[in-house]
Amino acid sequence: MNKTYISSGLVYGKLWGGGFGAYPASKLEANTLKELLTIAKKDLKSGALDSGMGFDGLKGALLNITEIETQTIKGKLFQRSEYLSEFIGDLTEVEKHFLVDNDL
Repeated sequence: MNKTYISSGLVYGKLWGGGFGAYPASKLEANTLKELLTIAKKDLKSGALDSGMGFDGLKGALLNITEIETQTIKGKLFQRSEYLSEFIGDLTEVEKHFLVDNDL
């Protein structure tokens, strides 16, 4: 059995022209959920999580995470997926609701 974790979502930050907004987050992949969240938090802090859109500064993100479990049974490959969402960063409840409402 093999597990892979893949995330997408939205980052929230201060826009160069003023105000705050959201853009798609960079897609990330890791072998464990802990590793994925570590990468995401590091990229949030460095500004790399914004998928190249460019913010004056990032504040947080909503990550939509897919856990994919792959297993071979009698020579056939089977996959099972589970989904969860995680907030990272320093977001208020209003900002979290903004990200949820704008997540496509």
